[in-house]
Amino acid sequence: MHFFYKIAELKHFKQYRTGVVFGASLFLLLSLSVCSIISVISYVALALLSVTISFRIYKGILQAVQKSEDGHPFKMYLDQDIGISSELVHKYSDTTLVHINCVIKELRRLFLVEDLVDSLKFAVLMWILTYVGALFNGLTLLILGLIGAFSWPVIYEKHQAQIDHYYGLVNKQIKDVLGK
Repeated sequence: MHFFYKIAELKHFKQYRTGVVFGASLFLLLSLSVCSIISVISYVALALLSVTISFRIYKGILQAVQKSEDGHPFKMYLDQDIGISSELVHKYSDTTLVHINCVIKELRRLFLVEDLVDSLKFAVLMWILTYVGALFNGLTLLILGLIGAFSWPVIYEKHQAQIDHYYGLVNKQIKDVLGK
């Protein structure tokens, strides 16, 4: 019985952590839609600094009243090495370089019409994106994407049978059309 309580507690913690990430990300994107990125970074830094300074002063007063020698409250974080290794930088820069080169080659292929059908598909996609761009700006699309990314798993979990059924029907129709 204790095992099931631990599982329920772990699931609650994951939901809490997901909620915090979702809330912070949504707050950041909504803040960016109202203020400039410099203002948002400054406000977030000031809020974080206010919390850490307040906590440091609180712990200092608590140590003085209790006459304890606990030391600096952030000592364990100050002692940690937070440097980024050159191997990690090389690994990710090499991976990024491979992706950038693939994108450049594909764009060259599309713009110089190596395959007419692919270039026409790309042109249609760009034409559709002009209408999407007229309706939404990039930040709005990021906000909608964030909301969708965090709400889709919950919706799918609750309505998995219906979604799988309709997905199967749509997939069958697409295969029939492509077969003809």
